[in-house]
Amino acid sequence: MNGFYTIILLILSNIFMTFAWYGHLKLNQSGISSHWSLIAVIAFSWGIAFFEYCCQVPANRIGFIDNGGPFNLVQLKVIQEVISLIVFTIVAQLLFTGQSLQWNHALAFILLIVAVYLVFMK
Repeated sequence: MNGFYTIILLILSNIFMTFAWYGHLKLNQSGISSHWSLIAVIAFSWGIAFFEYCCQVPANRIGFIDNGGPFNLVQLKVIQEVISLIVFTIVAQLLFTGQSLQWNHALAFILLIVAVYLVFMK
């Protein structure tokens, strides 16, 4: 069950992270934040990133093998990176309509799946 909770928390964490890192770009595109100072944009992103950490830290603690979880440190990192790229791709497709996926992006995702397989190999 710890593995399930870890994955769910990592997905939530990466949703917040993606909005913290790239949401301000969409706000700028729509004119909402086009007059914000850089400090205001940073503060806005930090406010969102707080919730990312509220999910990320427990995910790592729950999922880490030394705390009773099923994953070692490398596995946790690879899982987080794959989730991060999947969440980013979905958000980019929904919010930034001019961004399209190309064949090399699909190949990169396939290689990520191979990376996950290799990390979990015994």
